[in-house]
Parts: sequence; structure tokens; C-alpha cells
Amino acid sequence: MGVLVKLIDALLFLLLLAIAFEKPLIEAQACLPGDIYPNILVDLRNWYARESGDYLMTEMPDFYVGIMWVELVFQWPLVFINLYGILTGKPWFNITCLSYGISLFTSMVPIFAELTGSGRAPDKLLTVYFSFLSLGVLAILRGLLPTSSTKTSATSGKRPASGRKKKV
Repeated sequence: MGVLVKLIDALLFLLLLAIAFEKPLIEAQACLPGDIYPNILVDLRNWYARESGDYLMTEMPDFYVGIMWVELVFQWPLVFINLYGILTGKPWFNITCLSYGISLFTSMVPIFAELTGSGRAPDKLLTVYFSFLSLGVLAILRGLLPTSSTKTSATSGKRPASGRKKKV
């Protein structure tokens, strides 16, 4: 079980590291003023929207902009907290990972409802959003798994020494 948890942590770390940069540089363009971004980032976002057929990024319906605000204000800080938690093996990592996974999964539900309900989404776009949905499921599952520990079984069962002296 420990190897599986370490493998999931490594995968989550890489994905969260990518999201740490992608969220403010690309996705936040939906809710922040466009003139604060350099042209190269605006062009990159437009290229992605054109290549993947992401009509939500070009049309920016109100629900999509609202989801981008939630991702920027709530999920993005959780990304950094989770990265720190993975690196340092903090005991609260399960809670923050579970929170991030549930939030991400929940924000993907209305997006998927729009994409599948409209019939306008190409398969390439569904694959992109399915990868984010899968990341949410992975984060939820990781939040439910036990924390990986470096303690050995011989030391984990010992009780702390009491403050009383031994009688000789």
C-alpha cells in the first residue's frame, strides 16, 4: 500500500505543479482584465481554445467565469498547500487533498453538463476536461488513503516513556 500511495503522491505532485502555473497564467484570463497579461499568454490561450475547440474559453458564459473565480480564489491556494503537504509529508495533507479533489470534481460537473448537453464539444475538448475530472477523482481517492509514513512498525507501537523513575 505504501508504494501505491508514494506513486499517487508523485503523480499528484507533477499534475499540481503544472496547475500551479496554468491556473493564473491561462485560466484566470477568463475572470481578470485581459490587459494585465502579456500578448504571448493571450496568444497561447487563444491557440489552445482554437486547437481544442474550447468554445467556453472563447464565449465565456457566466457560469464558466464563476467557476474560474472559484478555481482561482479557492482551488489555486489549495494547490500550493497540497504541494507543500506532499513535499513535507504533513499529516493534514489528506484533508487538503480531499478538499481540492471535491472542489475540482464539483466544478467539472456543470462544465461537463454543458459540453455534453450542447453537442458542440469535439472529442479533443472532452478529453481535456476529462483529464481534470480524473485529477479530481484521484485527489479524492488520495485524500481517503492513509498518509504515507516513514516510521517502521517496531517504533510505531512504542508508548512514550513516563516521567517516573524506575525503582532499583
